[in-house]
Amino acid sequence: MNSNNEQPTIDYQALAELRYQIRRFLRFSEQVARAEGIEPQQYQLLLALKGLPTDRKPTVRELAERLQLQHNSTVELINRLAEHKLVERHRDDSDQRQVIVTLTTHGEEILQRQARYHQAELATIGPMLLQALETILAHNQDALNRDSRSQEDKG
Repeated sequence: MNSNNEQPTIDYQALAELRYQIRRFLRFSEQVARAEGIEPQQYQLLLALKGLPTDRKPTVRELAERLQLQHNSTVELINRLAEHKLVERHRDDSDQRQVIVTLTTHGEEILQRQARYHQAELATIGPMLLQALETILAHNQDALNRDSRSQEDKG
């Protein structure tokens, strides 16, 4: 915080621009998922499953955490994907209480197509996203530097 209990200034324009660029990308993501015949959250689960760090098991709990969903919502999502033969479930060999989720070949194919669309879109809007984020970070760093100088002047 600044001297005299002043709040740091907020770059509303940069925050709004970042939010706008994120929302544009999310809208794109929703549209291409639906064009593929899947719901956006289904794509997100497929991506979370494939992109899970190698030291993590693809359990319902882990996927729920990655998607920031409740356990029961994640189970419903997995059920719908399993009905469409995009994922399979089986018991963990080392802990039969845990359900492991894996991609099917069909799920891999859909995910790969979707990921290509997303990468191409990020190549287009990525620089705008990055610029908006860099503007916010630079603004925050400037505010921190001003606060540090102000504290040094007092000392």
